[in-house]
Amino acid sequence: MTRYALLSRRLLARQPWARSRRTFATASDQQRASSDYRVKLVEVGPRDGLQNEKRTIPLATKLELIERLAKTGLTTIEAGSFVSPKWVPQMENSSEILQHLLQKPLLSANPLTFSFLAPNLKGLNNAFTVLSQHPDSFATENTPPTKEKPGLEIAVFAAATESFSRKNLNCDIATSLSRFREVIQAAKDTHSLRVRAYISVVLGCPFEGYDVDPHRVAQIATDLLEMGADEIALGDTTGMGTAPRTKELLNCLAKAGVRNEDVAMHFHNTYGQALVNTAVALEHGIRTFDCSVGGLGGCPYSPGATGNVATEDMVYFMETLGMNTGVDLDAVVDVGDWITKEIEKDNASAVGKAVLGARKRAEAEGAKA
Repeated sequence: MTRYALLSRRLLARQPWARSRRTFATASDQQRASSDYRVKLVEVGPRDGLQNEKRTIPLATKLELIERLAKTGLTTIEAGSFVSPKWVPQMENSSEILQHLLQKPLLSANPLTFSFLAPNLKGLNNAFTVLSQHPDSFATENTPPTKEKPGLEIAVFAAATESFSRKNLNCDIATSLSRFREVIQAAKDTHSLRVRAYISVVLGCPFEGYDVDPHRVAQIATDLLEMGADEIALGDTTGMGTAPRTKELLNCLAKAGVRNEDVAMHFHNTYGQALVNTAVALEHGIRTFDCSVGGLGGCPYSPGATGNVATEDMVYFMETLGMNTGVDLDAVVDVGDWITKEIEKDNASAVGKAVLGARKRAEAEGAKA
């Protein structure tokens, strides 16, 4: 039996109706089962997926991508980054993106939350400039988002190795954490915003190899949570992660007292292991995963790192395990096909290409009939 099949059997065995010792499921059982099968997918394509593109992508294309993604059932979309355009030119118009999202609620069946990176107080203040112009147009961490008022989230990004921290943030880990403390406090004190904290290269570093101490990752995670971060996104930035090392990392975090509900996984598919590692994280109890439509992405500070795990592949994979993403697979496939053609990139989603191929075959057969 494959690992996927074994995981699927284990998950299905948890359903209330599969318990041999009970003749019925209570309301609390049903609620628990529903929660256990619900998976949150965070779409990072508009930011992480596009940030490394050399050709300038028009603002209109970025906005259309976000609008199309909002119609697929995705509820959280990473929309931009308030970083210096000197280092990441593609994110230069993030203020305009935020302004647009606050002025024009998007068509979506669900309330939406948008995430923006802000690595320091300067970046955060740039975001605040926009927010101050629309003080009643967004939900805070104390009020749930609605279709009229989207939720907003600020994200900071630390690193698990000193080499990557210096390359990515131009400072050591301790200094970066000190800066993030100021950002987190300001985000919450000024606008009551939710804060997500990324930790990069948790399963492999382009400069230090596989020698990433999971205990160091756990320490950084607990430090960020103590600062007030609401969620820790563990980034396999290089795609070097393997099933055993993913399991070891998650066990280490659990022993450090980090709860599953405070953890998200961010896998890259450089070595084709993203879904394998996702299966390990699912079995561990993680229920939040990042993904990028069309498999777009890569890290400008990680030589050789290719795209994030594709949203299409993640949705299909979750569905085969009986998990509930709330995302329309066909709709996401359409978005992936459109954006990869729009920016002249290969579609890196195996599922996306398979679905598109099946459609063409069905059309050809229909034409013959």
